[in-house]
Amino acid sequence: MKGNVAEAAIGRRAAVAVRRRPRFSIGDVALHLVLILGACLMILPLFWMISSSLKDISQIFLIPPKWVPDPFIWTNFERSLQALPFGRAYFNSIYMSLLVVLLQLFTCALAAFAFAKVRFPFRDTLFILFVAMLMVPEQVTIIPLYLIMKEIGWLDTHLSLIVPPALFSAFGVFLLRQFFKTIPNDLEEAAIVDGASLPTIFFRIMLPLIKPSLSALGIFTFLYMWNNFFHPVIFLSSPDLFTVPLMLNMFKGLYITDWTLMMAGSTIALVPALIAYLFTQKYVIEGIAMTGIKG
Repeated sequence: MKGNVAEAAIGRRAAVAVRRRPRFSIGDVALHLVLILGACLMILPLFWMISSSLKDISQIFLIPPKWVPDPFIWTNFERSLQALPFGRAYFNSIYMSLLVVLLQLFTCALAAFAFAKVRFPFRDTLFILFVAMLMVPEQVTIIPLYLIMKEIGWLDTHLSLIVPPALFSAFGVFLLRQFFKTIPNDLEEAAIVDGASLPTIFFRIMLPLIKPSLSALGIFTFLYMWNNFFHPVIFLSSPDLFTVPLMLNMFKGLYITDWTLMMAGSTIALVPALIAYLFTQKYVIEGIAMTGIKG
């Protein structure tokens, strides 16, 4: 009896201690303040872009800056869309981005499955060489890539922007391989015992299990293709083939740049990428978290 009373007293003291314990420590508060400060610094350029898109051009570079437009000039968005053929540029960017996403997911998943689950000579060595491409800047490979595109007649065509990233992505293969490595080999062995072939194992067992990582890679690829300026400005010369970043660059004149129209066009161009990320944010975080379980 005495033991039960003592245990009850200890339990009450523990409950009181838990209730009195502060929900946040000083370290937690400091960490949140730092994160809030970092978030404000990150969002500041975005806020300046949206604010500038609603200003008159005379208010763009005022010192000190005028953060709230007075008056709000909503017609800047309409003028930016009418000044240049943005409709065609949006179509080009959307269809190329989606096509590259679909093709790259397929090719990267195939290569990652081979590197993670299929045994063949020099597999690990080839993978190291493959991933080493992540350390090579795009500026180094652009000259041989340009010469190849010129030799096969793909300059000033969308094929020069679709085929290379669709066929090869060291980052995509690395990301998906790390996820494949987390899948137990028992699933593959059980399927082999049941008579399943490698294509069956890949399409019917492995591919459904890597949906989170496929979603993460898909949104990363879409954002890269949507914002890509480096390759289109080198490979494309016809305005009908221009993407959104190239079309925005046309607001820059030889002697003057219409910053209000450029900021309005940039704000509109942000919408598709923002929507894509908001709808896939859950899968992106889940895919990255599950990919990092083990290397």
